[in-house]
Amino acid sequence: MVYAVVVAWFVVAAIVVLTWRRLDTDRGWRGFVLTLTLGLSLLHQLLFATVTEDALVTFRYAQNIADGNGPVFNPGERVEGYTNFLWLVLIALPRAAFGADVRTAAVVFGVAATLACVLISCFLVNRIVVAAAPVGAEPRPAIGVAAAVLTASAGGLAVYGGSGSEVPLFVLLVLAVGYSLAARRPVVAGVLVAFAVMTSPEGLVVAALAGLWLVGAARKRRHTWWAPVGYLLGALVFLIPRLAWRATFYQHFLPAPLAAKLGGPFGSRVAAGWPYLSGFALAHQGFLLLGLVAAVALLLRRPEPASRVTEPPARREGTVGAAAPPPARGDAPVAMATEARALLGLLFATAVGLAAAAVLIGGDPGPSWRLLAPLPPLLAVAALATYGVLTVDVAGKPSPRPKAWPAGTRLVPVTACGLAGIAVLVSVFSPEMLDRVRDWRAHGTELAEIGGWLGGYLPPGSVVSAAAPGALAAQSGQLLIVDVFGRTDDHIARDGRHDGGVATDYDYVVNGRRPAVAVPDVGFGDRQHCAIDPVYAGRYQVATFRRVGTPYWVSVYPRAEEAKSLVADLDKGPDFRYVPCPS
Repeated sequence: MVYAVVVAWFVVAAIVVLTWRRLDTDRGWRGFVLTLTLGLSLLHQLLFATVTEDALVTFRYAQNIADGNGPVFNPGERVEGYTNFLWLVLIALPRAAFGADVRTAAVVFGVAATLACVLISCFLVNRIVVAAAPVGAEPRPAIGVAAAVLTASAGGLAVYGGSGSEVPLFVLLVLAVGYSLAARRPVVAGVLVAFAVMTSPEGLVVAALAGLWLVGAARKRRHTWWAPVGYLLGALVFLIPRLAWRATFYQHFLPAPLAAKLGGPFGSRVAAGWPYLSGFALAHQGFLLLGLVAAVALLLRRPEPASRVTEPPARREGTVGAAAPPPARGDAPVAMATEARALLGLLFATAVGLAAAAVLIGGDPGPSWRLLAPLPPLLAVAALATYGVLTVDVAGKPSPRPKAWPAGTRLVPVTACGLAGIAVLVSVFSPEMLDRVRDWRAHGTELAEIGGWLGGYLPPGSVVSAAAPGALAAQSGQLLIVDVFGRTDDHIARDGRHDGGVATDYDYVVNGRRPAVAVPDVGFGDRQHCAIDPVYAGRYQVATFRRVGTPYWVSVYPRAEEAKSLVADLDKGPDFRYVPCPS
C-alpha cells in the first residue's frame, strides 16, 4: 500500500505539472485530474485504515441509541463520554433505521467526508480568487486543483479518514464555514458553525473567529449588521436546544472527557501542549512554511488603489448579493479584493486559533496530532488562494510583480506537488504516523479480543475496569466497563485527581465501583507477567492465561473474594488457558 500511495502521488503530480495551463481552460480535464486526486486521497486513507479508541467509545454510544438504551456508554449510567454529538447521531441513524453496522457506517462516512474535504478545498480557493478578481480577468481554477492535491496528501486527515472518528467531518465543516462566508451566506455559516461545535469542542474557536470577522466586516461596511445577526441566529437555533437537552439529560454542560482533561493545572496542560505542537510543526514544516510565506506576502502587498478602477459596480452584483449595500461607482472591485484578503486573514487566524487551543488543552494522546488535523488543509487553501488574489490587480490586468514570481509558469504546481510529496513521505516515515498507527491497531485488536473473551464468559452485567474502554467494549456485549481515566465516568472526571493530563480515582474504582475484573492496558505479552498494578494490590489477584496456539499471554486481575469462580469461568474459553503463576 505504501508503494501504491507513492505511485499515485507521482502520477497526479506529473499530470498536474505537465498540464497546468490546460487545467485553467479545460473543465473536463480538470474534472479528470480531480478524480485522480480523490483516488490519491482514498489510497492515502487505506494506508492507515485504523479505528481509534475514541471512535470505539462513540460506537458503543451509537449502538446503545439504536438498541433503545439511549445515549449512554453503560445502560443506566447517564454520562456524556463523548464530545462529538453530531457525529454520534449521524453514525447511529443507519443502525437505527436499517440495522446497518455502526462501525461500517462510521468508516464510510469518514472516508466520504475526507474526499469532500479534498473537493471543497478546491472550490474554496477558486471562490476566493474569483471574488477578488475584477470582471474580465481570466479564471484560474488550476490553483484550486493544486490545493486539492495538497489536501489529499495531508497525513493527519488521511490517518483519521477511515478511523471512524469525527475528525474528517470537523475539517469539512471548518472549510465549509469558510466557503459560506466567501459566498456571503452568513446564516448558512452560522448553521455550519453550530454543526462544527456539536462535532468537536474546537468548533468554538471557529465560531468565535467567524463571528468576530463578520462584526469587523459590518463595521467596515463590507456587510450590513444583519450579517452577524443572521450568523448568530443560525448558530443558536441549533446550539440552544442542544445545550438544553444536555443539561436535562446529563445534568452537566461539560462532557466528561473535557472535564477529565481540563481539570488539571493550567501550567501542566500547556507544558504538555507545547511538545505536541512542536512535534506537529516538525513533521509539517512544508505546510507551515507555505502558510508563513503566504501570510507575510498578504501583509506586505496592499490592494491596488481605487483610482485605477473604471468598471461600474453593477458587474459584481451576482457575487456581492444583498448582504451589504452596493459600494460607490469604481469601488466595487477594490471592495471585493479587500473582502477576499480579509477572508484569507480569517483562514490564517483560524489555523493559529486551533493550534493555540491544542496547546491550551494539553494536546492529545493519539497518534498523528488529531487536534491539529484541520491545519494543513487550512494552510493549503489560504496559501494558494493568497497567490491567486495577489497575482491579479483590481483593474483586471496581470500585476507586474507576479511576473517576477513566474505567474503562468509551473512554479505553483511544482511547489504544491513537491510539498504534497513531502507530506506523503512524512506519512510513511514519521514515527508518529504509519508505525504508531500500526502499533495502535495491533493494541486495539488485542484489547478487543480480550473484551470479547471476558464478555463471553464472565457473568452477565459484570463490572470491568480498563484504561481503554472503547477497545475493550468493541466485542464485550453489555459488560459494564469503568474507564479508570474518567472519560466515561462523571465522578472520576469531575472529582478525581488530575495529574499528568488524566483524571484518576482508584480508591473509587476499587471500593466504589468494585469491578469483578480489572484489565491492564497492555494487551498481549510475550511472557507470563505475574506482578500486579499497585493500585489493585490487596483487593485483587493476578490471573495469567496463555493464548492457545500462540506464544502470547494475558494478565487480568480478578477480585480476590471471587477469584476462584471468575478464573474458572474464564478458563472455559477455548482460546485462553489458565496457567497459575509460580509460587
